[in-house]
Amino acid sequence: MPLTLPNTAPTLLIRKSAFERVGMTRAQVDEALGLTPEEFRVEGALIAIGPLVGEDTLTDLLARLEEAGLVYYDDFFELSGNWPDWLRLFAMDASS
Repeated sequence: MPLTLPNTAPTLLIRKSAFERVGMTRAQVDEALGLTPEEFRVEGALIAIGPLVGEDTLTDLLARLEEAGLVYYDDFFELSGNWPDWLRLFAMDASS
């Protein structure tokens, strides 16, 4: 089932297999960001983290992912959350 993406702030999309490959856990992300259950969602082979509020939240998380060995665009991608209210976006892994 596709995940609804909010237009209020950026959302980070991560391939679940890549996240697990580098040994990352939800607890690590929660510790760094203090996320609610609605801000860390898993559907099939895709993880959606967001909306990410705060000036440095997204850049800090991107740096952590790259330090862990993930590759931007191949393993994760961020959507700005900058689109009008009348547009609703959904995401799902292409292999789902």
